[in-house]
Amino acid sequence: MPVWQEFFEENERPKCYEDWRRGIDAFCRALPADRRKIVLVTSGGTTVPFERNTVRFIDNFSAGTRGSSSAEHFLAAGYAVVFLYRSNSLRPFARHFGGSSFLDMLRLDEDTGDVTVKNDCKAKLRGQLEMYQNVRRDGLLREIPFTTLSDYLWLLRACCETLAPLGEHAMLYLAAAVSDFYIPASSMSEHKLQSSEGAPEVKLSLVPKMLTPLVRHWVPKAFVISFKLETDANLLRAKARKALETYGHRLVIANLLQTRKTEVIAVTKDTDDKLELTQHEINEGLEIEEKIVATVAMRHEEFIKM
Repeated sequence: MPVWQEFFEENERPKCYEDWRRGIDAFCRALPADRRKIVLVTSGGTTVPFERNTVRFIDNFSAGTRGSSSAEHFLAAGYAVVFLYRSNSLRPFARHFGGSSFLDMLRLDEDTGDVTVKNDCKAKLRGQLEMYQNVRRDGLLREIPFTTLSDYLWLLRACCETLAPLGEHAMLYLAAAVSDFYIPASSMSEHKLQSSEGAPEVKLSLVPKMLTPLVRHWVPKAFVISFKLETDANLLRAKARKALETYGHRLVIANLLQTRKTEVIAVTKDTDDKLELTQHEINEGLEIEEKIVATVAMRHEEFIKM
């Protein structure tokens, strides 16, 4: 049995798995005829629990910025979007108004008690609200939350298998920060680890590389994009190309931790194109995800016509 299949044998499906699967299928079936292109965007980080009744877990720093921003740009480019995201991470449209930033846009009239939007914030709020309402009206966005690594992989598989009948019109944009290590269910404590018993000895296992079954079995005709994050520029292109050779998908978005918000490299088996923001574009608030999405959408269109 392949190691990826062993993972699913050992780790239970998330609660409401069948409900989510039916929901994805209904979303795809309800799309208008002129919205044939659909993208699965994965976003945010995965947790690795220490206990089945989870109190403690391993996490990473991903806030879901790249995935949530990219989802918006895909919607603007004419795609329907399935957004598989970490619970409480950034989400399309809502990301612009998180925390105190939304409250800073409002004014309270102390005499009447009325709440209004400040004049200098109305244009931004109006623009985002209009796009959000259009997307909701047309049924072009389906959001699916996850928390743990196991939940993510189960839901990723369900999304892939549901999108598979769409063939080359489906794109997978795998921007989630997925843990490389996990604690097998058989090695996990049932209840909270007790500090009175001393420091626990935890043995981590390698997470199976799910790109292998994804590309070969789950969505063999889809346009698949993965991401490669490194801290050493000398390794970046070579590791991106190695991933393409190993898994056989179409494109890797390679980026350095230090500059990931302003420049990336789109790597195929034959080319590598650097995408970067100019200082003027940075000052104007342009996001690198707009250039990434424009590039991958163009390559997806070429792929469909092949």
